[in-house]
Amino acid sequence: EVQLQASGGGLVQAGGSLRLSCVVSGFSFDDGAIGWFRQAPGKDREGVACIRPYDGITYYADSVKGRFTISSDNAKNTVYLQMNSLKPEDTAGYHCVTECLQYDSLVVHTLTAYWGQGTEVTVSS
Repeated sequence: EVQLQASGGGLVQAGGSLRLSCVVSGFSFDDGAIGWFRQAPGKDREGVACIRPYDGITYYADSVKGRFTISSDNAKNTVYLQMNSLKPEDTAGYHCVTECLQYDSLVVHTLTAYWGQGTEVTVSS
């Protein structure tokens, strides 16, 4: 059974930073990709970042490029999202998701992807 447990969310002022963590079990880092997706109330889900832990290739949404960094610690089966220069529009529930990829410059996931329980990020202005 695939399980993804996200943590690290919180309340931060605009311009601040947060680091999210996602511990993954039941999913191989040797041939699969893990990503972060977010959803704010009343808005569509958005793929934020994706990493292929086996070769380090990363993809980012245009809205976060230069501010967010996704990384992985393969020995710990953990994926991180370092978020800097946060903006109020980054406020959302952040979820780690398996089987992400880049498509037409967007970060998306397959139909068989697993979603973990989210962690809330609130950025005040």
